[in-house]
Amino acid sequence: MSGFDKIDRRSWVDGAAGSAYDVDNLPYGIFSVGASAPRVGARIGEHVLDLTPTLGESTFDRPHLNGFMAMGTGAWRVTRRRLVQLLTDPARTGEVAPHLHPLAGVTMHRPFEVADYVDFYCSIQHATNVGKIFRPDGSALLPNWRHLPVGYHGRAGTIVVSGTDVRRPYGQRKAPAEEHPTFGPSRRLDIEAELGFVIGIPTHLGEQVSTAAIAEHVFGVTPLNDWSARDIQAWESVPLGPFLGKSFATSISAWITPLEALEEARVELPGQDPAPLSYLEVEEPAGYDLAFEVELNGEVVSRPPYSAMYWSPAQMLAHMTVNGASLRTGDLFASGTISGDEPDQRGSFLELSWGGTEPFGYGRTFLEDGDVVTLRATAPGALGGRIALGEVTGRIDPAHLDFT
Repeated sequence: MSGFDKIDRRSWVDGAAGSAYDVDNLPYGIFSVGASAPRVGARIGEHVLDLTPTLGESTFDRPHLNGFMAMGTGAWRVTRRRLVQLLTDPARTGEVAPHLHPLAGVTMHRPFEVADYVDFYCSIQHATNVGKIFRPDGSALLPNWRHLPVGYHGRAGTIVVSGTDVRRPYGQRKAPAEEHPTFGPSRRLDIEAELGFVIGIPTHLGEQVSTAAIAEHVFGVTPLNDWSARDIQAWESVPLGPFLGKSFATSISAWITPLEALEEARVELPGQDPAPLSYLEVEEPAGYDLAFEVELNGEVVSRPPYSAMYWSPAQMLAHMTVNGASLRTGDLFASGTISGDEPDQRGSFLELSWGGTEPFGYGRTFLEDGDVVTLRATAPGALGGRIALGEVTGRIDPAHLDFT
């Protein structure tokens, strides 16, 4: 049970009360003002609260959240309660207000140092759509899909913060009608709307994490765009999994929403058949009611519902560690593409265009140079409205080869 359940007051900060960034949200990020060093802040309304002078702790005077994340659930909860108290008691205005900075006047940075990155494939709608596109005469779902959360190990070094441009990648690609592969820029560049989970508390090698222990290890969440070069991916992924088609860039928000802020968003899973093996059993509610939006060049083209996800984050974490693989502070694992039952709920352009055969929006299939993609997500909040997860934006730059 979240200690935040007892909070019933809104913030005194101008414009914050009743907004998507009231005290029932309070995401953390790394910001700087002018030439000052990057440090930890919390978002309240359209302001960033500088935590170093506000709370008087050196943990927040760092260019990443890792130190704070490693302190554990007790420190996370105490800090959150202190911030709620400071930001809802008008008597504290005088001591807190000098440390508030308008968002428009700060620079945001990548919020944490990424240790490892694992991406899953947990939407049955997405997996079924992809199976139908690539295996129209075969089974849409492969035999293992309903028995375990399928995933692959990604590249931590190319996790970038929202607002970072993404260069169109080079690689080998081979269309079905081509006899031999060719080398060049991806011709089928795509997005994947996902939810990422950030690890705070590590484990030792050989130790497993149960599904009941997710809140002891996961610090918070972020919307995530797993940019994907579908032509490179299709050619290289036989017989192994994604490599160059995925490793060139993955975008996350500048803000990490504490897992505790999503208590009101918890919902039961849609149902799992067959019942999972014992180590993957979960206590309901294990899912989350998050509403996503995918925006292409200012136009919303999809609204994927996270509540439709087949596998829960607790099951992802348990499966990721059941073989004894250790966790490190700053590990990031993601849900895989979020898709719903309806055509306008598909979380990738591969699905929206049905493999490039059915243009969507204003006649689009895959990404073109100069395109700007923005992901947004909201969830029910403890104060009765909806809280917003920080948005994720990226623009596609033309391909450039650094050697000839």
